[in-house]
This record gives sequence, C-alpha cells and structure tokens, in this order.
Amino acid sequence: MTQPMPRTHKLTRPRDDRVIAGVCAGLARWLGWKPTTVRILFLLSLLLPGPQTILYLVLWIIMPSE
Repeated sequence: MTQPMPRTHKLTRPRDDRVIAGVCAGLARWLGWKPTTVRILFLLSLLLPGPQTILYLVLWIIMPSE
C-alpha cells in the first residue's frame, strides 16, 4: 500500500499534469491523492449548487505555477 505524501510542499499548479489549468492536479498532489479522483470529485460537485466554478477560477489565479 502506498503511503500518502506529507503536506510539506507548497500548493502549486504542476506544469506536467494539467488538463485545463492544473488546479485539480495541484490539489491532488497537495492532498496526496490521485489527480483523476480530484477531477471526478470536482465534476460531480458541479451538479450541486454553489460557487465551485468561481472557486476554481480564484485558485487558478492565486495558485503559483511550478
């Protein structure tokens, strides 16, 4: 079983694992999860009411690139 990565690194958007902006990949790396899991959770969250799209755009702006 693989141990999750410790959260000792900063929250950044990776250059190599981007689909749109790299926000989900960056969050997955920070949490120690697979990027696909975070992307699916984000897409499912779009079915619920809330500011998910605005949050994604804000994270895109404030998260630095690697």
